[in-house]
Amino acid sequence: MHHSNALNRLDRLPISRFHKATLLAVSFAYFFEFADINTFATTAPKLIHLWGITVDQIAYVTSLSFVGMFIGSVVAASLADRWGRKRVLVWTTVFFGLFSFASVFSWDLVSLGVFRVLTSAGLSAMTVVAVIYVNEMYPARVRGKFQAYAIVVGICGTPATNLIASAVVPLSDWSWRLVFLWGSLGLLLVLFTRRLKESPRWHESRGEYDKAETVLREIETRVSAELGPLPEPAAPVRETASTKAPLKLLLQRKYLMPTLLLTVLWVTQTIGFFGYSSWAPTLLAKEGFSVQKSVFYVALTTVGAPLGSYLAALVTDRFERKWCLVGFGTLIAVCGLLYGLTFDPVLIVVFGFLVNMFERGYTALGYAYSPELFDTRSRSLGTGVSYGLGRLSNAAGPLIVAALYDTSGYRSVFFFIAGTWLVGALVLAVFGPLTRGGARSAPGTDPQPGDGTGDAPGAAGGHLSRLTRKTPSPS
Repeated sequence: MHHSNALNRLDRLPISRFHKATLLAVSFAYFFEFADINTFATTAPKLIHLWGITVDQIAYVTSLSFVGMFIGSVVAASLADRWGRKRVLVWTTVFFGLFSFASVFSWDLVSLGVFRVLTSAGLSAMTVVAVIYVNEMYPARVRGKFQAYAIVVGICGTPATNLIASAVVPLSDWSWRLVFLWGSLGLLLVLFTRRLKESPRWHESRGEYDKAETVLREIETRVSAELGPLPEPAAPVRETASTKAPLKLLLQRKYLMPTLLLTVLWVTQTIGFFGYSSWAPTLLAKEGFSVQKSVFYVALTTVGAPLGSYLAALVTDRFERKWCLVGFGTLIAVCGLLYGLTFDPVLIVVFGFLVNMFERGYTALGYAYSPELFDTRSRSLGTGVSYGLGRLSNAAGPLIVAALYDTSGYRSVFFFIAGTWLVGALVLAVFGPLTRGGARSAPGTDPQPGDGTGDAPGAAGGHLSRLTRKTPSPS
């Protein structure tokens, strides 16, 4: 048994230039993740005319992209445990940037589909590692806020891509390629590498206490030089070092329950969000709007996305994250349904704006909520698997959307999307654990922060254990 105190030493730090520089680097990675994720959706209407592809073919490419996301999430979770959060964060961002750049040179739908699957794997992998990295590097009292701040900046990549696409796609038969060139600029994250520090909590989880101490001293020296003497941290907790988290670990009850819950959260979020964002330009074009107008309307709606992330930043550390997620999910369902019931351009923009606003707030809350249900040993694996399964579920989502549109029409798609969001909100309301209950975790896991923000596996003997004694198992 060893004394481990990285969590408490990081938790007692005041916010400094170190935290802001880390936020800038993570925000940059998020920006181009969100910028790249919709590049195919914004170019698809043009490719329908240029290459003669069909809605069903778009659905297959989109579906395979989500298979890539699943693979990327699970692989990234393993790599982040083996090689470190910082290193894998940079590698995965470079990976998706390279394959987005390759998409510029696509010569048919098959080649573009291959490049998009590989790009999607990198996008999802980067997201999983970034979520874990922020969770482990920031004090618990502001963890959710800084997760949301990173997305406030990052989500600007979505309207930026849509506005760029609306301007360049109509220019010529080749200008759609510029959208993928734009998405590849995430490669520039390598410029931030020196500003990032490896997670000392990851070092400790591997028993690398000397390396953890070196990183902690570097961070503490920088913060104290800027803001003065630091307060004493809370007493260390005793934990057993673990160098590997096998997949079967998630079958243990204390890990299985949060994994199942988060899988439902990410399945409904993925199908609900991508069912809307990936299809809106194409469906509007199919319903008689010009390609230029459909892309422009969708671009206007995504302007609400940064506002939603900022709204999440205001509420995430103030109110119980579970109930914030339930509220946001319900509002998305209502606004998304109203979006699908109108063809008035003004109302399309208004309700689409609200969908984007609340959905990006939901995502920011989900990114903060998910890793809190696991301890350091299981955090990467649990977050990666649940997030990856959510992305994998949308391999079926585009096929469902295409089938609904072909058989029942435009509005049926939005009834399906609204229902998906309501299912997620209901499951969270009934089974979701509280992460601000202040319960202490069991021996051998990360301690609960003093403000009650959860940090243990559901919570490995803490808040989720109490909850599961009071509510029935989802199984």
